Amino acid sequence: MSVLAAGTPAPEFTLLKADGEKFTREDVLGKTTVLVFYPFAFSGGCTEQLTTYEGVLADFTERGATLYAVSTDARFSQTAFREQLASSIEQLSDFEPKGAAASAFGALHAAGMTNRALVVIGPDGVVKWSWEAPTPGQLPGPELVLEGLAAV
Repeated sequence: MSVLAAGTPAPEFTLLKADGEKFTREDVLGKTTVLVFYPFAFSGGCTEQLTTYEGVLADFTERGATLYAVSTDARFSQTAFREQLASSIEQLSDFEPKGAAASAFGALHAAGMTNRALVVIGPDGVVKWSWEAPTPGQLPGPELVLEGLAAV
């Protein structure tokens, strides 16, 4: 399965915020949302990716986008990861049922973790642009996020 293509309505999904509150499809309506799927909190590649995005977050925000980082890690692990990075990018947990949202978006790796993928959802709840790494080790730079935002 590959990541949802542009023009596809965002599926129904439920993720958990750090405080345990639900984050659903309704939360993305009315704004431009970038879901940043990443494999594992505390891994070298994921640390590099989110640190890089944090450094250029103002560029994304200026374009009206809100980024959310999504993995199959438990929300407690994600909170510790976010604190370690001193990141302002909100983490969303796809831990239970494990990978359900990633699967709905086509971003679940065969090994059971979240694959590295980007999904830009427009205010109308439709996927405007998406990208999936051929391997979890390939990091999408900020230029890919900007390319995705140009499609909105």
